[in-house]
Amino acid sequence: MAHDVDIHVGKRLKQIRTLRRMSQTDVAKRLQLSFQQIQKYEIGSNRIAASRLFELSRILDVPTSYFFEGIVDADPTPRRDNGLDIVNALAAIEDEKIKSRIVTFIEDVSGLTVARRAS
Repeated sequence: MAHDVDIHVGKRLKQIRTLRRMSQTDVAKRLQLSFQQIQKYEIGSNRIAASRLFELSRILDVPTSYFFEGIVDADPTPRRDNGLDIVNALAAIEDEKIKSRIVTFIEDVSGLTVARRAS
């Protein structure tokens, strides 16, 4: 059974990968792994080694601490991570102009900039 921390780190990996508009294959190629390995990381069934997490932080342009943000040690009330729902909904939008406008809005509201890949 997967550990809660591995599941959390995997969700954060999927979230930032999707925000960066990278496929599992894109990330896997950069790490010289199979996309199936990235899938396993994202669902938490395989743990991500510290060195691999460091590489992922460089590829995805986030601090390594990003993957652990939101972990609460003894919080008895589980909180729903709406971020992943938003990322999935954004990924489902086919119209690139609309998608780009939504990303711009999110950047404006959050004060963060999402790195965009060249198309």
